[in-house]
Amino acid sequence: MILDQEKISIIREKIRLYVVQSAYCSENQIQDRTLIFKEGFFDSMGFVMLISFLNDNFSISVSDNELIEENFESIDAITNFTFSKIK
Repeated sequence: MILDQEKISIIREKIRLYVVQSAYCSENQIQDRTLIFKEGFFDSMGFVMLISFLNDNFSISVSDNELIEENFESIDAITNFTFSKIK
């Protein structure tokens, strides 16, 4: 059985890879706590694509009241939000 910490690490790595590829930057430009929208790596279209990625890869749906900055501002935030949805 996979422990929660292992699950979180797997989720984080998938999200990190997606964010880096989508932002067309190198891995060292975005840290787990980098504010990806405020620092210009993602815009509104990137946000829509991110939600689609989460749905497709983790089978989660995001409700309107969950579409808040705190859930998506960084790789850490996205990881925590995703984990809370699949837990």
